[in-house]
Amino acid sequence: MNPAHVPSPTVITGIGVSPGRVVAPAVLMPGPVPEPPAGRRLPPGTDYAAAATRISAASEVVRAALDAAADQAQGDSADLLRTTAAIAADPMLVADAERRVVDDRLVPERAVWEAAAAVSAQFEALGGYFAERTRDIADVRDRLVAELTGRPAPGVPVHETPFVLVAQDLAPALVATLDADRVRAIVTGAGGPTSHTAILARSRGIPAVVAARGADAAVQAEGLVLVDGSAGTVTIDPTPEQVAAALALAAQVRTFDGHGHTADGHHVELLANVGDPADAAPAAAAGAEGVGLFRTEFAFLDREEAPSIAEQVAAYRRVLAAFPGRKVVVRTLDAGADKPMPFLAGDPEANPALGVRGLRTAARQPDVLADQLTAIAQAAASETAQVWVMAPMVSTVDETQDFVAACAAHGLPVAGVMIEVPSAALLAGPILAHAAFASIGTNDLTQYTMAADRLLGAVAELSDPWQPAVLQLVAATCAGGAQQDRPVGVCGEAAADPALAVVLVGLGVSSLSMTPRALPDVAALLAATPLAECRRLAQLAVSCSTAADARAAVRAGLPVLADLGL
Repeated sequence: MNPAHVPSPTVITGIGVSPGRVVAPAVLMPGPVPEPPAGRRLPPGTDYAAAATRISAASEVVRAALDAAADQAQGDSADLLRTTAAIAADPMLVADAERRVVDDRLVPERAVWEAAAAVSAQFEALGGYFAERTRDIADVRDRLVAELTGRPAPGVPVHETPFVLVAQDLAPALVATLDADRVRAIVTGAGGPTSHTAILARSRGIPAVVAARGADAAVQAEGLVLVDGSAGTVTIDPTPEQVAAALALAAQVRTFDGHGHTADGHHVELLANVGDPADAAPAAAAGAEGVGLFRTEFAFLDREEAPSIAEQVAAYRRVLAAFPGRKVVVRTLDAGADKPMPFLAGDPEANPALGVRGLRTAARQPDVLADQLTAIAQAAASETAQVWVMAPMVSTVDETQDFVAACAAHGLPVAGVMIEVPSAALLAGPILAHAAFASIGTNDLTQYTMAADRLLGAVAELSDPWQPAVLQLVAATCAGGAQQDRPVGVCGEAAADPALAVVLVGLGVSSLSMTPRALPDVAALLAATPLAECRRLAQLAVSCSTAADARAAVRAGLPVLADLGL
């Protein structure tokens, strides 16, 4: 080929949310399932009741397919798939669609479309968690319409070789079922650092760049792309030299020896986030020094009543047993907002994210927290793990005192708090005069600091833990910890970003808890960076005026990132 006709590389910048470099042909997600024409009706004389039953049959096919996929998944992926399957079998959706066939004579696919629109409108009006489920309703709608019209189910196209999946956005159920051997990387035009796409890609080890605006239009099908999930770049038509360098870095196999430290030996605990007992053994095998966040919601989800103390003890012991003699931080039930639970249901809330969630639910249902603390204490007494307990959504000193006292009454002496709202960060000193430790949940701290829903793609640029305002609140929390000689950790998604981990350590964070897949990369960068340099870069980041500037300045100050392929 004449060199004059060789396309020049084009770089699109987004937000890197799952590390790794991948070079592969691009596969574009097909367009959405087309909307059935409005007003399309069944001909006179049709057996309308029989036509309506096709909807419940399609619902069962879709539900079964999603449940089967959930059986093959774990953790967050399985939970998302089962939630979507439940929507597919929702009697309200199915019954409404069937009524539209019988009463309005609509063809089944149009009836499903209109019924889904009605359910979505109701969910939007409820706000909060329910409003966030509208994307899942649309996913189920498309699957039902595809089943009714004989189309392939919405999903990833079949491709002979591994590829980079490029889309404007991806439904959580689709991300949860991606075959990581086929889909080597994900690029989306929408989404943010804490969107479902980001969280699931990171937990499954699939390099991903989100908020790469215009990527789905600029990338040509089958065209070669280089995705850098750390730097947040998508290079279209990379040069042979860029490809060779990326492949060489991708070939590196990195492991974690179970001891996190800076280049000059300053110890930084590198822990694992665990969302299900099944996640504990793999986390321990990955070298995690312990568990920095054990989410206990798994035991309470999809239930009409809280689990018994005995059920909870058995589940908690599975996690504690995987870390004998090591620290396991158990977070009490974080219900409300995006995790509503029937047995805790109260009056409808216009804005659940700012309502009764986390520890606040204990004011209305104190027995649920009391039973959980009893179960945690019994599990701790039966295992050798060092059990710490922390409460989510703490915002005042009074709440801290009450929680610490409740833990002490149940024989749990190491009680701490999550720092997820600005008030807790600013009051870290007084709060840590009572709590034994603090753990910063950067996902929610970013959401509440920036007034930006962390699951809403339209505000993805605000939902970034590199925001200087967020970093300043992390610094304030660490200052409060130092004042009281209490440890401060981070268990949000920010801990899994190696460059940001350096900044967090520089601000005074003593432990980082993350998806186990991120441990080797974070450990490698910390081991190559002296503590003094961590502190210098932290101050540099805090002094920047934008998240993009902070990220760029820190990465520019870490030339070792290139050597490590990060």
